[in-house]
Amino acid sequence: MTEKEYNECVNQYADNVYRFIVKNLRHEEDARDIVQTAFEKLWRNKEAVENDKSKSFLFTVAYNQMIDHIRKNKRIQLKDDFSEDARQVHQSSNPNLKKALMQALNRLNETQRSLVMLKDYEGYSYEEIGEIMGLNESQVKVYLHRARLTLRTYLVSPENVR
Repeated sequence: MTEKEYNECVNQYADNVYRFIVKNLRHEEDARDIVQTAFEKLWRNKEAVENDKSKSFLFTVAYNQMIDHIRKNKRIQLKDDFSEDARQVHQSSNPNLKKALMQALNRLNETQRSLVMLKDYEGYSYEEIGEIMGLNESQVKVYLHRARLTLRTYLVSPENVR
């Protein structure tokens, strides 16, 4: 990968990688640090990474950095988040769709949420998602199916449909 190709990669994928990480972490500063680290690793490995594989490389590095960050800092505690979100839904008389969707996504575990974000928000294929997350294509399909069932169950429950 040349310097020009690296710069094009930054321009093309920086927003996508950031959006993916911040949606999962829900912390902007940490997401920026992770994205910066991913691009730094791409720069250090630019000789070994082919230009057409740069997107997959970036998302894989960013995903792994995010998982490491979550494990180190224990920032995300889904049970506590869900309890608070559930109280907010019951108190609110007009919850909008985006808020309900974010609350549903918060119910998913790290892997499921990442799968949904990569497939439905970023538009990756099952094969690409498997490469990024270190899963085979069948696992991606099964985990994604289960995540979508969880989302659907939550979103159509009577207390959330208003």
